[in-house]
Amino acid sequence: MSLLNIVKKEVKELLTPATVLPVILMFIIFASMGNFFGETAEKAKEMPKIGLVCNDDGNASKIFVDVMEAYCNIVTRNNSIEEVKERKGIALIEVPSNFSSNIENFSKADIKIYWIINDVGISNAFPYETLKNIIDVAEEEIINNILKKREINASFVSNPISKEELTVFKEKEIDVSPSIILQFFSTQSTTVPIIVMIIILTSGGMVITSMGMEKENKTLETLLTLPVKRSNIIAGKIMGAAIVGFIIAMIYMAGFGYYISSFSGEKIDLSTYGFKLDILDYFFISLSLFSSLLAGLSLCIVIGTFAKNYKSAQTLTLPISALAIIPMFIIMFKGFASLPFSLKAIIFAIPFSHPMMAPSFLLLNEYSIVIAGTAYSFIFSLICIAIAAYIFKTDLLLVGRARKRWKFRLV
Repeated sequence: MSLLNIVKKEVKELLTPATVLPVILMFIIFASMGNFFGETAEKAKEMPKIGLVCNDDGNASKIFVDVMEAYCNIVTRNNSIEEVKERKGIALIEVPSNFSSNIENFSKADIKIYWIINDVGISNAFPYETLKNIIDVAEEEIINNILKKREINASFVSNPISKEELTVFKEKEIDVSPSIILQFFSTQSTTVPIIVMIIILTSGGMVITSMGMEKENKTLETLLTLPVKRSNIIAGKIMGAAIVGFIIAMIYMAGFGYYISSFSGEKIDLSTYGFKLDILDYFFISLSLFSSLLAGLSLCIVIGTFAKNYKSAQTLTLPISALAIIPMFIIMFKGFASLPFSLKAIIFAIPFSHPMMAPSFLLLNEYSIVIAGTAYSFIFSLICIAIAAYIFKTDLLLVGRARKRWKFRLV
């Protein structure tokens, strides 16, 4: 049996309807959720439907009504809540007769708002928040009008301080606020860690469970009796799991990417300040991802040798899950540079963390850390493969423990 045949065998055993159908189902769920949130965002941009009753003809009430007409869909001018309900409105606003006179006399002017809730879903909250913002706009217009009448600079009173923002980051002066820079790097440190985590969990879990199933079905014993090198068996398992893992991870990420894109707003571009990835950077990211996947699968081969059956293999996947999930959350929410040295050493020692951090490091032109992490992952892989090759030559692979050899001496 050649290496190619072993790879085909692994892919055929791992790529079954039982493994593919749940992934396709998750793709449909993510895509549906993304489509739902996209439609909700579009719905939030629609003009809220309201009923508007104005019992005042003063200047302030006119400004208020003009703003409402500009930003809202007025469905009725009658003081009837039932009519607003019938036309699927969200509120009935009533402006009293003393509205303008109170404002001109520097007294609080009251308006009555009858909110109408038709459903309690999350998406139904957007029109109400939009209407509140529109009312704030109307209030600001009235304030500006009063200040203008008294020959007071309205823009100065409402905003007397002018901010000229300059952020110093990595010895570069950038004329944007820190929030924009943090948001830019946040997009880089969110998607990639999730991709890496999914690839490691799916591929690694398959390797471990495959070992458990082969032991349970006694197919591993048959495979070991064939005239094939043990190193080819290890390589075939790693390559087969890598192929299936990439297929499943890409299906996951296609749906997850569509889901994330529904939340993305205006794209932030800091390429003019040198924060951009070129072809060489993407090569380093791909190399880091490959070395990390190789390290993960090699480690899973070693762990999988301790699986006695399918059930025990499920338990053995927990260490891999922890090693993939913990760095993901730390990198996403904390960042590597701000960690204490001890925690940096732990994160660096986990090979799965390096492709998660690679995009951010490459954007900052810190190639040495990425190259060191990639080299470490390859060395980690070679060590695990050597351990796996040794285990494949012992009784540990079949019985889950090393067989004791007793020596008897005659006295």
